[in-house]
Amino acid sequence: MRHSTLRQLEVFSTIARLGSFTRAAEELFLTQPTISMQIRKLTDAVGVPLFEQVGKKMFLTEAGRELNRTCRAIFTELERFEMYVADLKGLATGSLRLSVVTTAKYFIPRLLGSFCQLHPGIDVALKVSNRERILERLSENEDDLYILGQPPEGLDAEAEPFLENPLVVLAPADHALAGERQIPLERLAREPFLLRESGSGTRIATERLFAAHGLKLNVRMELGSNEAIKQAIIGGLGVSVLSRHTLTMEAPAGEITVLDVEGFPIERHWYVVYPSGKQLSVVARAFLAHLRSASR
Repeated sequence: MRHSTLRQLEVFSTIARLGSFTRAAEELFLTQPTISMQIRKLTDAVGVPLFEQVGKKMFLTEAGRELNRTCRAIFTELERFEMYVADLKGLATGSLRLSVVTTAKYFIPRLLGSFCQLHPGIDVALKVSNRERILERLSENEDDLYILGQPPEGLDAEAEPFLENPLVVLAPADHALAGERQIPLERLAREPFLLRESGSGTRIATERLFAAHGLKLNVRMELGSNEAIKQAIIGGLGVSVLSRHTLTMEAPAGEITVLDVEGFPIERHWYVVYPSGKQLSVVARAFLAHLRSASR
């Protein structure tokens, strides 16, 4: 083990978490041969297999499970050391690891931009993914802070609202309901709906509203991004409920309209989240304060 490197341990830990060499390579921006080579060298250093293949699935061996626990302890101590050094340096240097759900990409870069102008020595790593993946990263404590459209359920985490996130009904500009006032929810329920994937915070909030009124959505299509949904709306494939923030970028002028529907907008907030008991670095604390001040 004396000849193993932190990079090899990072590669191993990532594979153990994701259960896949391919996904680990994608997350670490490495080629699969490089990943395999690093694990081969680590296995040679340990002297016993770390993974075993059962059918098409890969599992940790007993030694692999023990090494994974050791890796977590090592990375936790290194993170504490990094925070200690950052505290010594103040905000002249340091890093911020931020993970956000996809819809947050419409406003978070602007907040990061103003933060980095105040603190130009800070390095920022921004991860944008769907809610399910961000919750996985939260449960593994992979980042400093997380931005979600609704607080996580079933996880021991602190969640603080910092910005309004109204959900609105979007339709093609020439839709039959465009221009009508206080459209009944029952009428909207008859329209074909375009939804994000199952587990999306926006979808959960929409389904809850309709269910509370004894209504069921007429789902025509599930799409994996807000941009795809907006293009499908323009194409006349249906209506959708999205955050008003999605209209601040890449929203074709004059091609999409916001419908005036009873019960809308759904008033929600954006939340900044971190694991309960986590010791935030001086940079993370400063960015948290920045979010609070920006939302006033």
